[in-house]
Amino acid sequence: MHVKAYFYLIVATLCWGGNAVVGKLAVGHVSPMMLTLWRWIFACAIIFAISLPQLKRDWPVAKTHLPVLIFLGAVGYTTFNVLLYSAVHYTTAINVTIEQAGIPFLIFLANFILFRIRVSLAQVLGFSLTLIGVALTASHGDLGTLLALSVNFGDGLMLIAVAAYAAYTIALRWRPPVDWRTLMAIPALAAMICTLPLVGWEYSRGTMMWPDAPGWIAVLYTAIFASLVAQIFYVQGIIHIGANRAGLFINLVPVFGTLLSVLIIGEDLRLFHIVALVLALGGIAIAERWKPT
Repeated sequence: MHVKAYFYLIVATLCWGGNAVVGKLAVGHVSPMMLTLWRWIFACAIIFAISLPQLKRDWPVAKTHLPVLIFLGAVGYTTFNVLLYSAVHYTTAINVTIEQAGIPFLIFLANFILFRIRVSLAQVLGFSLTLIGVALTASHGDLGTLLALSVNFGDGLMLIAVAAYAAYTIALRWRPPVDWRTLMAIPALAAMICTLPLVGWEYSRGTMMWPDAPGWIAVLYTAIFASLVAQIFYVQGIIHIGANRAGLFINLVPVFGTLLSVLIIGEDLRLFHIVALVLALGGIAIAERWKPT
């Protein structure tokens, strides 16, 4: 069961690492709200096409849990992604990467405050190692550059996004006992509906940008891999090993994102890339090996 969970979470974070690269490539080809809207339109079309019979079977249970399912879509799917895509227009990729590393910490903290789920010393050590790996990735091997970072409006948006995804992860505790297709379909529909007024706001400001050819490629990637595959696998990982342990894997996202930038964009592979990956994986391994009972 644990090996299966690790597979799910590594694939999920790999897809999200690719999302970071696609997000960079999409700038100038599609506006943030439009990208989010089309992402969920395509994701809804795919998930509903393969899950309608299951949705009908699950509906008696799902309809009694609609507030939770809508919350998952509005907060975890729409709020996080809209804020992330908007934040990169105001702040640096380094800041966004470092700030995302706060998600596991908030999950640990919320689980302790709300449910008294304790964190072991090994988990603290593991979290610290993964955080160092993230810092190495973000600073391109020079941790001293992090001292010169400044905080701006984009960082404020990203901190709200971090809190939103931590809340989404915690809220999965109250997911209804339905099939994974239903658990994906209804929040995806809620995410699409919640994005509509944001696109209207973007249009009113004159900043809406219809996707061009590269923009449509970004939309398709985010719909299939960053939305469906990653979200489904992340939920499966949480189901198998819990939110605290699954949340720690999120720190693989910037590491995978950097490595994918090397492969796709042609950035140079440096020693700090390898060290960061080893630290991130090593931190997770330590936290898993000596996890609390």
